[in-house]
Amino acid sequence: MTPPDYEYLRKILKDHSGLDLSADKQYLIESRLLPLSRKCGLPGIGELVQKMKGGSSSIIAQVVEAMTTNETFFFRDKVPFEHFRDTIIPEMLKARAARKSIRIWCAAGSTGQEPYSLAMSLKEMGATLAGWRVEIIATDLSTEVLEKSKSGVYSQFEVQRGLPIQLLVKYFKQNGELWQINPELRAMVQHRQLNLLHDFSQLGTFDVIFCRNVLIYFDQETKINIFGRLARAMEGDGFLVLGAAETVVGLTDVFKPFPDKRGLYRPSGARAASAQGGAAMPKIAAMAGR
Repeated sequence: MTPPDYEYLRKILKDHSGLDLSADKQYLIESRLLPLSRKCGLPGIGELVQKMKGGSSSIIAQVVEAMTTNETFFFRDKVPFEHFRDTIIPEMLKARAARKSIRIWCAAGSTGQEPYSLAMSLKEMGATLAGWRVEIIATDLSTEVLEKSKSGVYSQFEVQRGLPIQLLVKYFKQNGELWQINPELRAMVQHRQLNLLHDFSQLGTFDVIFCRNVLIYFDQETKINIFGRLARAMEGDGFLVLGAAETVVGLTDVFKPFPDKRGLYRPSGARAASAQGGAAMPKIAAMAGR
């Protein structure tokens, strides 16, 4: 790959996916795009770039899809799901006792392991949530990963990553070398294709937002903008869950850390001044995440 091709791809990825690659990530692009070049019947990345420069929106979309990170597994990092079980849901049971409903958004939900982990956590609470209506909305930029999430079908390798054996036996049905999560759990999760940096007000307001391991790929201005709009999409006493390497500290005052709970945040009440006073959103697409 020539230096001009790499710079062109960096700009395309920043403009179309929000992915902010440093100058030393050429190896990453090569590892992801060489297989795509072959799939498209092209000898190399240079020819792929020429197709993109020729205005092929299909090739550009495939490049963005190939470069977005979809790493995920069931109950990833454990701690956020402990917070969900031990802090978030008990707080919501008290705060939402009158309406008996909770709305949860998994932003950049990838192939579904995170939203289905939340669904299993809720099912394990049994009678505690009897009579409650709980919505889980899973969104992602990638239509490919959303289709996999909708199907709820996972390989032996995927179900062995983080999923306790008792939950596998309880909530999955084996079909050859594959496992499918049961219809009741699949019905708990709604799927929507969503560009995280476009207007998502149509999703409504949420009590809990999981937005983990996606903001680390964006520059500071983009992170600030996202935090501001997440705050406006959340109830004033809701919860935001970020990844272990992500924080609001030093970036925005629209959320504040929840005491002694790593990765857990609540709205601070400063939402009116969020997103730099409502500045225009950058015209880039949020990457799939994970």
